[in-house]
Parts: sequence; structure tokens; C-alpha cells
Amino acid sequence: MKSLILAEKPSVARDIARVLNCRKNLSGAIEGSQYVVTWALGHLVTLADPEEYDKKFKEWNLSYLPMIPRKWELIVIKQTAKQYHNVKSQLFRKDIGDIIIATDAGREGELVARWILEKSNCQKPVRRLWISSVTDKAIREGFSHLKDGREYLDLYHAARSRAEADWLVGINATRALTCKYNAQLSCGRVQTPTLAIIARREEEIRTFRPEEYYGLTCTAGTVKWAWQHQKNKSTRSFHKSFITDLHTNLKGQSLTVTDVQKSAKKTFAPGLYDLTELQRDANRRFGFSAKETLNIMQRLYENHKVLTYPRTDSRYIGEDIVPTIKERLKACNVGPYKKLIPPLLKTPVKTSKSFVDGKKVSDHHAIIPTEEPALLEHLSNEERKIYDLVVRRFISVLYPAFEYEQTTLNAAACGQSFIAKGKRILAPGWKAVYETDDFDDEEEDSGFQTSGQSLPPLKKGELLPISNISVQTGKTKPPARFTEATLLTAMENPVRYMESEDAKARKTLDETGGLGTVATRADIIEKLFHSFLIEKKGNEILITSKGKQLLTLVPEDLKKPELTAQWEMQLADIAKGRRKEGAFLKEIQGYTDALIEEIRSADGSFRHDNLTNTKCPRCGKRMLSVNGKNARLLVCQDRECGYRETVARLSNARCPNCHKKMELIKKGDDETFVCACGYKEKLSAFKARREKEGAGVTKKDVQKYLKKQKEEPINTAFADALSGIKL
Repeated sequence: MKSLILAEKPSVARDIARVLNCRKNLSGAIEGSQYVVTWALGHLVTLADPEEYDKKFKEWNLSYLPMIPRKWELIVIKQTAKQYHNVKSQLFRKDIGDIIIATDAGREGELVARWILEKSNCQKPVRRLWISSVTDKAIREGFSHLKDGREYLDLYHAARSRAEADWLVGINATRALTCKYNAQLSCGRVQTPTLAIIARREEEIRTFRPEEYYGLTCTAGTVKWAWQHQKNKSTRSFHKSFITDLHTNLKGQSLTVTDVQKSAKKTFAPGLYDLTELQRDANRRFGFSAKETLNIMQRLYENHKVLTYPRTDSRYIGEDIVPTIKERLKACNVGPYKKLIPPLLKTPVKTSKSFVDGKKVSDHHAIIPTEEPALLEHLSNEERKIYDLVVRRFISVLYPAFEYEQTTLNAAACGQSFIAKGKRILAPGWKAVYETDDFDDEEEDSGFQTSGQSLPPLKKGELLPISNISVQTGKTKPPARFTEATLLTAMENPVRYMESEDAKARKTLDETGGLGTVATRADIIEKLFHSFLIEKKGNEILITSKGKQLLTLVPEDLKKPELTAQWEMQLADIAKGRRKEGAFLKEIQGYTDALIEEIRSADGSFRHDNLTNTKCPRCGKRMLSVNGKNARLLVCQDRECGYRETVARLSNARCPNCHKKMELIKKGDDETFVCACGYKEKLSAFKARREKEGAGVTKKDVQKYLKKQKEEPINTAFADALSGIKL
């Protein structure tokens, strides 16, 4: 009898098939002497839409709500139906004795496989492959330690409960709001609190009133000094007259050195990456969206096999990984890392609790390189950037601390205190791994700094004549608008951004990791953009008028992150076998009933403030002007019509004057590039200009050429001719 292996994606299935020596290609599967490998293309099966339970639900009608299925139905997703039938035909082969689930090792991966088995009514024994990377070594080790599938049934129950609960709340509440206010209004237990966080920040910015503050600096004994408040140690003052009087009084005076402090300090490397931290860094450094980073990570994990499983919420590795560290270092000892890795290979690996702690590893350890040798020339520019972040972070935790000597000088004049700081590097440590010093060790500046300067040797009691006295001014700034990086942080720690005095709720939020999971946060942000509830201006995220109105109409409960926290805690209990999914879903049904009743009886109205005079070519109704994530669109106001067309989109083409990305505006059959600086150019003219400049050469062409240069022999034809001459 053979075993059927069910992978999540074709690339992973092919790798498993190759390792297990399966070479015979079937329709949607690969067969060997002991195993048959097939794959799922992500989800092949999902929860049925409302109309599958009753045809009347095709009509969006408030009187039909809430929709609560007596028995949950699964349907085959139309787009991937062919592969589902391929998998099903393999499941019921007479020579298949058991099933090995090899989908992603996590809650959602378990759901992918179990739903297929449930829909096909396959009752064959199940075993589980649980691995964090898809290298040949990891696959072999995983197959030598297969687990009984029954051990993961609770994980499946938790995943199924989450999906059914989201269906009940999300679909019912979205339909209720849409029907009640005759507008396409989408809500959910994660996306709505996230929207509320953005709205709260926007309100803080709107109500902010800037205040002018003042500071004073002077030079004495080749050192730059800053005035400092004696009590609160701030270098700011909100009293202009005080600073101007001090400026006058200091003329012709001397500073007396009152204290000289030298202290040796050290800082350690930042922790390893989990997915959220990596998404934050990639957005901050390269402007990648959370979704882009996840997609790039998925390719590096599945296709190139150079990084471990991306959807992790842990920043630690277990003790079992430590013996493999040197092998992983050897695998990435290429290109720019050749000068960083050899010193680590010569000495025993030094670990610490800052990144090795099995108790802090959940389903998967932190994102680190695999033992697979990296071929940098096979990576795209974007893949290189993400790979570089992970590798440097992995190398840096193995390097010693960054050590420096901090000197703090205190002085007095005219009854006031002054301060100066200097820093001398003793050992670069982990900072040698990074080409730029992108880590700020100093405490946040509350005013005017005089740190980082080279200080001469001074003694207590020395008198230094004062010169170059200057008054500085500044204004307090409002909180910054969210970027995708900072929004991910807010979703991870929503307590910091929400008003909640409930200590238990705060603890719950901390324990459950905030809003959404590492795997879903990127999709939630994308959904908010797609629903036109938020928009982008540069790198900043702004709430739209539609988003603001939605928050006034949605039930208060749905805006609170506490709801998600409660769900996640209960789901975690289901996954650990401490709670029954039936009891959880009964609670959710009761909550859905109350939610719909609240929406039905609410007072409120929705007004489109973005109506245009352009009529929909399909239904003739006036269209709405909306800003998508990277485009401006016209969308039909009738949700059932659903017509939309792109008016303008942000392109990758750069302006020849200011080099910023240009917008491509469509008007009839004509397309024109327009830049914020005023530059305009028709698409046809742009193409002609680029061809003339030689822009027809792609990155692939360049890589091919460089590779060819490497492969060609060093000897030229001239050298060959000379080689025959005897002297």
C-alpha cells in the first residue's frame, strides 16, 4: 500500500516528490514506489455562501438576517475545482492506505487539508508532517518523525471555529449595514477595530495645537553645550523671555565644569525576525507593503528554500536549532556576507536567552536562513533585499555587543545648568554587520542635543569662556500618521492606541498578540484599501469619508479590539483541547443575533460625498470617485452592479526632472504620464524616448550578460594568438 501526501502548493509538492524519489507525473499528482504526492493550490474547499443554504439569500434583505446555518456546508472553489477532483481521485485509490498531511504547519494549513478530507468524505488514517523549512534535509527529517494526525484534530477544530465565527459575524453584519444604509459597507472583528485605531490617530492630529518652544546652545572650550532645566532635565523651554534673558546674561561669562562622568555601555543586537517585525522593517526601509513582504518571503521559503517558514509570531529559536547554526552560516557565506561569517565559523557558537528560548517558540521558530546554499544571482532585486534583512539579523545576534564609552559633562553659568555629551566606540560588535548605522542608541531627544561630539579631556572646576551663544526655536509636532509599518505595530499592540481601563482586557490583548495574526494582518490592511475605507498619500495611511461614516454606523462592540482578544483566547483553548468548539459557536450565534438587532434598530444615515457626474456604462447610475492603494478609480454606486474603471494609477516610471514616480492618467484611448512637479508626457512619447535611451534592456538581460561574462574563459582571442609564439 502507498501513502498519499497532500501538500499545500505545487512547488512544495515537487520538492517532497523529488526527495522521496517520486517521478511519474499524473494529472495533478506525482507518483513513486511508496508515495503519491498531490497538492491543494491553497484552499480548494471553503464555507458555502448564504445562497447555498437558501435561494432567497441571493437577495440582500435585512428581514432575512441573521443567517445562521443549522449544518455547515462546504463547497468546492470553482477556480480550483479541477485540482480538487484530481486530489479526490487520488484519495480513493485502492492502493492508497493512508494520508500524510503536508500542508503548512499551522492553524490555516491544517484547515486546508481537513476541509478537503471532510468534503470528499475520506475516512482513511491520517499522519502529519510538521516542518518549518522545505529544504531536502528538513523534509527527510520530517518524514522520519511523522506524527499521528489525531494529535492535530484540536488545531483543526480551532481553525474551523474561527472560519465559521468570522462567517457568522462578518457576512451578517456586512449585509445588515449594506441593506440598512444602501451603501457597500464592509465590517469585521479585526478590520473594524483596525479602522478605529486609524480614525483615533486622525482625530489626535486634527485636534492637535502646536506650541513653540525655545532652547539655547553655546560654545565653551571647543565643546558645544546646551542649556538644561535643573529639575526635569529637558533642553526645551516654553518661556521665550527666559531664554532671551539668559542669552543676554551669558555674554562675557564663563562656564564652570561641575561634573565629568564616563561610563562604559553596551548594546546587543535586535532580536531575530518574526513576520510582523520583518514586514515593519521592509516597509520602513524599502516601502514594501505588508502583503508584498509576505509574498516575497513565501517565494524565498517555497521556491528558493533559503529562508524558513514565514508565518511565525516567534522571535526565538529552540535549543534543537543551535547545532545547525554553523551549517546555516556556511549556506549564506556568499557575496557581501563573506567578510562577516568566517570569524563565526572559527569559534564555537555563542548563544544567549535573547534569541534561544524553546519556551518562547510557538508553532514555528523565528525566520532564519536554511541550510540550503544561497544563489544570490537567482534572486530578484526585491528577494535580495528581504533575504539580506534576514541574513544580517541572523548574523548580528551571533556577534558580540556593541561597546562604547559615554562621556557626560555638566557645567554651570549664571545659576543655570548646561550639558554636553560625547561617545567613543570601544568595539563595533554586531554593528559591524550593518553597512549603515540604522540603530539609534540614544534616548529620544526631547529638545536640542549636543551629543555625539568629540570631547577634550576636562576636569571638574575648570573655567571655560563662553562664545557663539545662539537661541533655537521649534514647534511641538502632532503624532505621525500611520504607515503600514507603524499600523502593523498598532495591530500587534492595540492597547497602546485604544482607550481601555479594563486590566483584564489589556492582559488578554497582550497574551493573544493583538488584532489578527501574523498571517492575516497583511490581508486585513489590503481589505481596508480595497473597500475604500482607507487610502494612501505618499507612505501615509488616511481614513476616507466612507471609513469615518462606517465607524459612526457600526455597533460599538465591533470597534473594540477586546472582541478579537476574547475570540483568540477561546480559539487557543480549543486548539489545546481545553474548550469545545460547539460551546464557542453557540456564544457567537447569540452575539450575531444581538448584533443584527442593534444595526436594525439604530438611527443613522450614510451619504456619498464622492459622487461624480460620470454615469456607469452598465446601469446608468452616477459613479463614485475613489482613491485605491495605488490608483484613482470610478466605481458604480450600485453594489449589485459592481462596475469599476481605473482613471489613473501610480506607475514605476520615473520623472526625468525630479525622478519621482509618475501617475499614468487614462482619458479615452489616450494615456499620459503626469508628475507632481508639473511634467507631462504621452505614453507613446515616453516609450519612444525610453527606447532611444536604451531602456529596452531588462534586469534579466543584465544578469544573463554578467553570468556569461563569469563563465567565459579569461583568455581573449589575442591572448590565444600570442600563446603559440615561442620565445
